[in-house]
Amino acid sequence: MTTEDDANLRALADAGFPTGGFTEEQRAVFSGLTATELALILDIKRRLDAVEPEVRAHSVVAGAALF
Repeated sequence: MTTEDDANLRALADAGFPTGGFTEEQRAVFSGLTATELALILDIKRRLDAVEPEVRAHSVVAGAALF
C-alpha cells in the first residue's frame, strides 16, 4: 500500500467511514480510488450526513412501510 493509498483510507476514516471493519478487498478498492472518486464519495457522505436527522425522523414516523 502506498502513502497515497493510506491517505485515501485516512480521509475516509476522518469522514466517518468504518474503515477498521473493511475487508482486505474493500480496503484495496478504497485505497485504489482516484482523487476524483474519493472526492465524490466524501461529498456524497457529507450530503447524506447533512440530511441524516431528517431521514431518521421519516424512518421513525413511517417505519419500514415505505421501503
